[in-house]
Amino acid sequence: MPNSSSVSEFLLLAFADTRELQLLHFGLFLGIYLAALLGNGLILTAIACDHHLHTPMYFFLLNLALLDLGSISTIVPKAMANSLWDTRAISYQGCAAQVLFSVFLVGAEYSLLTVMAFDRYIAICKPLHYGSLLGSRACAQMAAAAWGSGFLNAVLHTANTFSLPLCQGNVVDQFFCEIPHILKLSCSESYLREVEALVFSVSLVLGCFIFIVVSYVQIFRVVLRMPSEHGRHKAFSMCLPHLAVISLFVSTAMLTYLKPPSISSPSLGLVVSFLYSVVPAVVNPLIYSMRNQDLKATLKKLILVVIFT
Repeated sequence: MPNSSSVSEFLLLAFADTRELQLLHFGLFLGIYLAALLGNGLILTAIACDHHLHTPMYFFLLNLALLDLGSISTIVPKAMANSLWDTRAISYQGCAAQVLFSVFLVGAEYSLLTVMAFDRYIAICKPLHYGSLLGSRACAQMAAAAWGSGFLNAVLHTANTFSLPLCQGNVVDQFFCEIPHILKLSCSESYLREVEALVFSVSLVLGCFIFIVVSYVQIFRVVLRMPSEHGRHKAFSMCLPHLAVISLFVSTAMLTYLKPPSISSPSLGLVVSFLYSVVPAVVNPLIYSMRNQDLKATLKKLILVVIFT
């Protein structure tokens, strides 16, 4: 049986066997990828160019757009190339890099969403202290902590996963390299180190989730006590996009990792993994731009400048 030293490449799960469907999937991935590039690129440009958007909320949104771009760019281009060239192969180093960057970017995004919940909490529950608690230095430190925690978590998991001996071949039952599917190829007695790392990550995830829930309980308590209907509407407009993004992120991840084994199948696994790994990067810009009037106004100006220039 091969081990990690003799495996030079992995074989990913193909979306289709016929050439026509492969080209259709390539076109679908290309459209989705271009939509993600356009949506997140517009948000990045709008926030960078409009000094009215140089606030903590938009600074964190800029970081979120960067993470979404990185996340979808880690997975989709390789899937597009495999569909276009009718291949399933990914090199050992390429697979390790894909695991590293995907875990890094997803972990950093979840940490950033937690930081954004804190930003909403301070803005609504402690508005008089907003400037002192969320100055430019504090925002930079929190964003750096989100990126750094994601990177350290990714290094831990990638090192543990790819140091395991591979005794079950090199066929990955997924359209991109993912830790649970790599672990299925390893020797069963070698799981313990990665399980310990997973317990550590789950503890962090639960901690962040509890923090987000407690923050929003406090936020809604304050909002519902506001005497002004306009104030309540403004507060909800600030919070609903963030809540929608968190709900999309958490629900798709839970659907992927907590679905019952009785309903598991390769085709269902592909669809569910597509939902949590690709869809958020496309949908997040739409969620944030639909209800944010300042961002919508800046995006309209930006689009008009591009059209008439």
